[in-house]
Amino acid sequence: MLKGRVAIVTGGTRGIGGAISSLLAKDGAHVAAGYSKGEETARKFKEGLEKGGSSISVHQGRVDDPTDCQRVVQEVIDKFGRVDFLINNAGITIDKTVRKMNADEWHQVLAVNLFGAFHMTKAVLEHMIERGSGRIVNISSVIGETGNIGQANYAASKAGLFGFSKSLALEMAQRGITVNCVAPGFIETEMVAAIPKAALDKVIERIPQRRLGKPDEVARLVRFLIDDDSSYVTGAVYTVNGGLDM
Repeated sequence: MLKGRVAIVTGGTRGIGGAISSLLAKDGAHVAAGYSKGEETARKFKEGLEKGGSSISVHQGRVDDPTDCQRVVQEVIDKFGRVDFLINNAGITIDKTVRKMNADEWHQVLAVNLFGAFHMTKAVLEHMIERGSGRIVNISSVIGETGNIGQANYAASKAGLFGFSKSLALEMAQRGITVNCVAPGFIETEMVAAIPKAALDKVIERIPQRRLGKPDEVARLVRFLIDDDSSYVTGAVYTVNGGLDM
């Protein structure tokens, strides 16, 4: 059980982030779920978990804005006294081939997916160091390993999380803080649902298990990585992709 612990989950009110928030909250943690858009969705998500007896708060902010990141983290510390876990899950896509992609579309995706993880980590790191413990999990993607047509910006941002996680894990290894990376494959989320059916059917044909993953399957791996008993696991990249990339 995670009773008395506090987790921040960016992009934590829907999709993979929502599944992570739900699992950690149901296991006793207070979850501070971040979101940038969709206030009504966030409110309903919060109400749903509270009806089940879970402790959750929602915090609007942009992970690509370091000032916003500092503000949200301070809000959580001021109200709940601590941050034990940071799950950097927030992510966006702007899909175009490199020939058609402009510089702003490149920067927007890296600003959220990669720089956002840096900004949020910077916002919690001194607090975790002072307490002598912490768990940071960065949610990457199979696309960071394989690349994908029309997703050079997304692939670059997600591949960057591998190097960021490993470097930070080395820096924090003697501070009681572990840093790991989870790289999901194609998971049943709104982002994947936006893929045209014909294209998605071809993706499923390439997956050895012949199905999409479920958000809960990613959440359970995150739960393992933040556990006290996982303290010797750091600097690792775990894939959840049905065998799509081995």
